[in-house]
Amino acid sequence: MIVSTHEPDINYHRIAQAIQFLEENFQRQPELDEVAEKVHLSPFHFQRLFTEWAGISPKRFLQFLTVGFLKQKLHETKNISEAAETAGLSSQSRVYDLFTTLEAVTPQEYKKQGEGIRIEYGIHETPFGACLIGTTERGICWLSFLNSVDAAQPGIEEMKTHWHNSVFHQNQNLTQDFIQQIFQPNISSKNKLHLFVKGTNFQIKVWDALLKIPTGGVVTYQGIAEKIDSPRAMQAVGSAVGSNHIAYLIPCHRVIRKDGILGEYRWSSTRKKSMIGWEMAKQVG
Repeated sequence: MIVSTHEPDINYHRIAQAIQFLEENFQRQPELDEVAEKVHLSPFHFQRLFTEWAGISPKRFLQFLTVGFLKQKLHETKNISEAAETAGLSSQSRVYDLFTTLEAVTPQEYKKQGEGIRIEYGIHETPFGACLIGTTERGICWLSFLNSVDAAQPGIEEMKTHWHNSVFHQNQNLTQDFIQQIFQPNISSKNKLHLFVKGTNFQIKVWDALLKIPTGGVVTYQGIAEKIDSPRAMQAVGSAVGSNHIAYLIPCHRVIRKDGILGEYRWSSTRKKSMIGWEMAKQVG
């Protein structure tokens, strides 16, 4: 296994630590010097690091994550989605979104639990810390976040459990190309990322609905339930959202509570805040 500690991964943890500190102390508006001290950087280097990552200042970033702002975004996202549907457009047609298609295993493949499938995987850094990605000839089948590149084994075991009978091979060069396309996309590119998933019919309907949430937007669990014509199945929707095994690309991080509270995230609530704020900042920029 290729494992090493690199500066980008360290920097993300500093940013996550800063976001958590700012959120806990936002009402008293801590000065830049205090936040920088918490992440063991000089004010100059912290401001530069955060601005390079998000494109905006730390305090401006945190404003995106307030309850009032998120409630407003819920209405905006709903209006955008309705307008897109009226025009016969999907969110993937918007130039700032990733282009993704989703394919599920067949019922027979589901019974065999991945038998005969070869999965190439790699461990890489992203703007949100280290990740594990797995891909097959039919598309990306796994993307999860890790505590660090040096702590990848639990994630690998989870992937192997999900794709129980598959053959696994680490291929950093192959998977690096996918990571660059996902996290450093060329906005003029029309190339699609294919996703290959294994789940129940209901889960797949929920994951497909998640793909239609625009970048920088948020929806509620109720909104997803209504989108798949199951308005009373909010608990089942929540379970399906939490069962997603392709982080970021199937954007379960964009689902929040109707009161504007972000809620939990299987790869840490701080990472969810980072992802939502980062996406909103990129749209503003």
